[in-house]
Amino acid sequence: MTDLCDRDGAQRLAAKIQDFWKKRGFDVSIEVKDEGFVSTMRSARSDVRSNMINGMPTKFFGEAATS
Repeated sequence: MTDLCDRDGAQRLAAKIQDFWKKRGFDVSIEVKDEGFVSTMRSARSDVRSNMINGMPTKFFGEAATS
């Protein structure tokens, strides 16, 4: 089992998500954010953040951002 909560795992997960949506023509922005030590996990964790809404991309490649 791989750890997706450490920095390396979170970066691998972010790359997989971005590649998945890129192959389908969507522009997804993903970042890995270090959250520090979490006492309940007894370790540091890294979060994967994106510009998706409810797990779905918000725009196709080349589409202008709407505000």
